[in-house]
Amino acid sequence: MDYVPRAITPRIEDAHKHYPVITITGPRQAGKSTLCRHLFPDYKYVNLERIATRSLAANDPQGFLESLGSYVIIDEVQHVPELMSEIQVMVDENRDRRYILTGSSNFSLLNVVTQSLAGRSALFTLLPFSFDEIRPEIVNKSIEENAFQGFYPGVLVNGIPPKDFYDNYYNTYVERDLRDLLRVSNLLKFDMFVRMLALRVGSEFNASALSREVGVSAVTISEWLSILVTSYIVFELPPYFVNPNKSLTKNKKIYFHDTGLLCSLLGIESPSDINNTILWGAIFENMAVSSLIKKNLNAGKRSNLYFYRENRGIEVDVIEQNNRDSIHLYEIKAGKTLQIDYSVNMKKLATQLDGSVESSVIYNGESMPPLAINVRDI
Repeated sequence: MDYVPRAITPRIEDAHKHYPVITITGPRQAGKSTLCRHLFPDYKYVNLERIATRSLAANDPQGFLESLGSYVIIDEVQHVPELMSEIQVMVDENRDRRYILTGSSNFSLLNVVTQSLAGRSALFTLLPFSFDEIRPEIVNKSIEENAFQGFYPGVLVNGIPPKDFYDNYYNTYVERDLRDLLRVSNLLKFDMFVRMLALRVGSEFNASALSREVGVSAVTISEWLSILVTSYIVFELPPYFVNPNKSLTKNKKIYFHDTGLLCSLLGIESPSDINNTILWGAIFENMAVSSLIKKNLNAGKRSNLYFYRENRGIEVDVIEQNNRDSIHLYEIKAGKTLQIDYSVNMKKLATQLDGSVESSVIYNGESMPPLAINVRDI
């Protein structure tokens, strides 16, 4: 397959006119390097994953940058945070300079960008493909096939079998990235934690319960979760609070950024196996929520998604708060038939909310916006 245009491209191109630095974060192998090199083919490209290049940059940041010229793409820049201060000096001295920076560690990169490049860098997050970006590839495939193969370019563009790709992706992550992010003394227990988290996808996160099952402290469980979030393996969906008199959950829900990796961690070996697992509803929900996340990020927005659950009462899968006066409620169902009771909780919650409230069911049936949306049309 030829280069696949990314939905986030217009936002990056527009920001490039106004900011001397563009910073793109996202998981490994999501296509950051390919996107940057396609958009800026004349820029000098360096990758700090290469030990020799990293050594040169760390030993002499100023000389390293001067040797590259005025138009540069630097991949995995979080490996040499000292470069940020030098880039700040470079662009302050000459606003015509342009740097495109990428990184796969959210915390590491955002921390140094916030400190050194505030006001000089536009920040974007690139996740694996959205449905819209790869529509020709998925139009004749079942939703179960879409979930199983996931959305990484390695599977959809390079044709790597999903099992091979995600097994290697996860093993490489454990062996390489964990060493950089935090010393994890017991990788077997960490692996158990990740797989147990997969079994609880779409559920509220309870560090104490997981600590008892894994055999480590609740503090360790929380630290491990932060690692998974930082390295774009999972993301958190916070609860929405609307009425202080209601007894509402305070725990976050956990989802995986990609259903292909999720299926791999669950031991699912083919699309047909998905229909035989009791977790199909949760996998489908994960696909829908991650699609909503991609829609926002590709539009250059930060996440504005929540869920709602009263301890005894109404539950709504997703609340999208576009601004104070505009809210969209979503109920997510894996079936192909629209049931009248799918909207009951959304209607109840809508009466408690101020401003404009829309409601939609995300499912696997015919799109009838705004009432119902096929998951592929998010």
